[in-house]
Amino acid sequence: MTKKERVSEIIRILNETYGTDARCYLHHETPWQLLVATMLSAQCTDDRVNIVTKDLFVKYPDVYAFANADIKELEQDIFSTGFYKNKAKNIIGCAKQIIERHNGEVPSSIEELTALDGVGRKTANVIRGNIFGEASIVVDTHVKRISNLLGLTKEQDPEKIEYDLMKVLPKEQWILYNMQIITHGRKVCIARRPKCSECVLYAVCPGRTKESKGAGK
Repeated sequence: MTKKERVSEIIRILNETYGTDARCYLHHETPWQLLVATMLSAQCTDDRVNIVTKDLFVKYPDVYAFANADIKELEQDIFSTGFYKNKAKNIIGCAKQIIERHNGEVPSSIEELTALDGVGRKTANVIRGNIFGEASIVVDTHVKRISNLLGLTKEQDPEKIEYDLMKVLPKEQWILYNMQIITHGRKVCIARRPKCSECVLYAVCPGRTKESKGAGK
């Protein structure tokens, strides 16, 4: 099987197993809310972020409320997401920049997004894909690890992985791949205890564990 054929088979299996309905796990009603939630999700689970933002978005209903937030109070509001001091500083700074530079509207370009405080390519691509429908690849820990196991990249740097995946995956699959691989990483290809014997991608995964059921690499 050629690499092109293997990529096609990986896509077919992912689509059949996890469907083609791309949905974001972070709860939000506006682009700004998704931006905040994504910033909070760094080194934190989506479930925890959703618990925090349920009250957070009531207390701070829009970008202007966040821009005027007391940093110490915001730190306490987001304490349970971890790295709360840096996150609070970046969220307030980002809110002020969006108001000053973009009239309170979250921008859509990768350049404008990554110029904001606390916004890297991963966060920017979440916004571009989920809000603006721009084909983008979000390289989180699941996508990085599993893409390496599947032989779709040999890189470890997220930006290089992003470009490698853009080369081998059809554009219409980019956003779907993000969602499917994240789900697969949470349910089956778990970092410390991959369920290789239960994996639908077993036959096309060069990095599969062969020794025993559930053995790690």
